[in-house]
Amino acid sequence: QLQLVESGGGLVQAGGSLRLSCAVSGRRFSSYAMGWFRQAPGREREFVATINWNGRSTRYADSVKGRFTIARDNAKDMVYLQMNSLKSEDTAVYYCAAKIGAAIRWDEASYDYWGQGTQVTVSS
Repeated sequence: QLQLVESGGGLVQAGGSLRLSCAVSGRRFSSYAMGWFRQAPGREREFVATINWNGRSTRYADSVKGRFTIARDNAKDMVYLQMNSLKSEDTAVYYCAAKIGAAIRWDEASYDYWGQGTQVTVSS
């Protein structure tokens, strides 16, 4: 079992930046690929970014490519999402997720463990 706890959400103006953090506890963190997803009001949860076990492979949703960066620190059991040039359409609850196995995936069904989410609100 893994436990995931997100932090770092908040209110920010359009064009600003936030860094989300996800603290992971439980079994071997480095065995898991990690992902970030988000859910805006009235919409389905969607993929944002994913990173493989050693951080050398990443993938992003087209809507955030070039603005968001996913990273992980296996020594600290942490995964991060640096969000720059934020837009109002980035407003959502952001979820950290862990997937058994090292390879990256971008479909929600592939992920086995989820955090409780952290709210990001971007004002225009």
